[in-house]
Amino acid sequence: MTKNQTIDDAIDKPILTVNKLNVVARSSDKDTAILTDISFNLSKGEILSVIGESGSGLTVLSKSLMNWLPSPLVASKGSVLYRGDNVLNLSTNELRKFRGKIFAYIGSDSTTALNPTVPIGRHLVSKLRAVMPEYSETQAQKRIIDLFDAVRIPSPIERFNEFPFQFSGGMMQRVMIVDALCTDPELLVADNITQPLDVTIAKQIVRLLYDLRDEFGTSVVFSTASLPMAADISERLLVLQNGRVLEEATPKQIVDNPGTNYTKALSERVPRIWSAKHTPMKSLTQKTILSVKNVSKTYFTTDPKAYFSKQAVKAVRGVSFDVLEGENFGIVGESGCGKSTLSRLLSWVEKPDDGEILFENKSINTMNSSELKNLRNQFQLILQDPYTSLPGHKTVGEIIIEPLKIHRSCPPQAYSDRLFEVMTEVGLPKGTEVSLPSQLSASMRQRVNIARAMVTKPNLLILDETMSSLDQVEQARLLDLFDELQRRHNFTYIFISHDLALVRRACSRVLVMYLGRVVEMAANEDLFFNPVHPYSQALLSAMPTLEKNRFDASKVLLEGEPPSPVNIPLGCSFRSRCPNALEICATESPPNSPIRSGQVECHLIAQDKNF
Repeated sequence: MTKNQTIDDAIDKPILTVNKLNVVARSSDKDTAILTDISFNLSKGEILSVIGESGSGLTVLSKSLMNWLPSPLVASKGSVLYRGDNVLNLSTNELRKFRGKIFAYIGSDSTTALNPTVPIGRHLVSKLRAVMPEYSETQAQKRIIDLFDAVRIPSPIERFNEFPFQFSGGMMQRVMIVDALCTDPELLVADNITQPLDVTIAKQIVRLLYDLRDEFGTSVVFSTASLPMAADISERLLVLQNGRVLEEATPKQIVDNPGTNYTKALSERVPRIWSAKHTPMKSLTQKTILSVKNVSKTYFTTDPKAYFSKQAVKAVRGVSFDVLEGENFGIVGESGCGKSTLSRLLSWVEKPDDGEILFENKSINTMNSSELKNLRNQFQLILQDPYTSLPGHKTVGEIIIEPLKIHRSCPPQAYSDRLFEVMTEVGLPKGTEVSLPSQLSASMRQRVNIARAMVTKPNLLILDETMSSLDQVEQARLLDLFDELQRRHNFTYIFISHDLALVRRACSRVLVMYLGRVVEMAANEDLFFNPVHPYSQALLSAMPTLEKNRFDASKVLLEGEPPSPVNIPLGCSFRSRCPNALEICATESPPNSPIRSGQVECHLIAQDKNF
């Protein structure tokens, strides 16, 4: 089945018809509109994308299709017709038979979707038998294990009995796909399921949805805040803003001839990779502000296969690099590559087991407590999750001022002036200082995090996946904000992310990590146009983009996930996923070879005389 055939079928044979759907938040005195006059059709085997920024109504629409709206939300008008029957009129008993068996739902937060004390296989078997009691225990187990294999979960029999905490985010998302598809539903509602995933895993999920659509004829409504991801997975898009459908179009139409100013702005906000006009700021002094020398970190955790035993998790292995004053330095890689561990080492939240870190030519290893406190005044760490990184019992003003009190950066009578100065700089409106974090959106909370970091006027900022929880519009706004702050204050920042489009937009030099090692480091242009390491090429091939990708995913896209950091293979740790591995890769670690503007660890390059 081709995409064009699917789109033609959508016109002729819809299995789902949404007609003038209205959803309101109902209170005793008024109804507040959330969705207004939503209408569209969906055919068997079609993948339809619905795109919009945070607050546009994506999740509300997804749950409306399931008649699964939480109070006080209610569908006040319109219909959701499945083969002519209105889902919104089904009784509770009818919905129990309908959900899971005919319609299935996958949310974005797979890591908290299951009970952490129950093995994953037991979860799924219980769900399958509840929906389809004709399955015996043995038949249900076989069904789940077969689906584990279909979605490419390695060692499915062994992993059947593992717990949720033993699965990565990408593997948990596959588990939720198995949970949704085990009952052979006709419609899968996928609500922003790729946003928290690495580009390689997200690309694998997209391929998987295609495979499942082709094999089972499943229709998919795919909600996302990412226009490139929507364009990658389907050829028919609905653009949602403030609960209304602005237009229905193909990705090409949205890029070449958008029907509204909002859609045009949405497209223009997407960072371009190979046609980018923005040049990331480079260091003007060539002075090193942070130097990392052969740093390693190993954690010891309980061995699940042996009582009273420990296993070594090698998170960071012999990492070395320098960051120049005033530059934007990027660190990229899949989940589990050691990025976040490295950020904690750089900010001295944790100490490395080996190696040395120097800030402004002074070793942090040798600093006393007073010097460390002063050091923390000079560089700050901004974390990923805007929901858990702020104390919920304190007001915004108290949160931002706290570093001034700890470091005594200014006299108490100057706190108020500095508070409003930094709030203005990061775009927090006056009056926000008396709000609690729970009263703010994710974007506004992240601005509070930035203000808290900036209030002491640091020389270095470490951004650890700071924008991964935000939609592309908010990401673009924050990148513009960092550009302005950097021009004004000339600080340096280290940008840690799995989103290469953001790194392309923000960073002048980029370091690529794999399984705790630096496999390539190069200037922005060199890495994105002429990457040397096969892993760098694979990351770029997996990027959803509105441009033609320079790298063919069918040739270099990685399957599966990196090996466990507990059992790192001999030789090159990338060998098991490399399409061009040599015999020497199985026995010897690759040497560090200089290339153009940086370095690479790869036997292929070491043996290539052109390098």
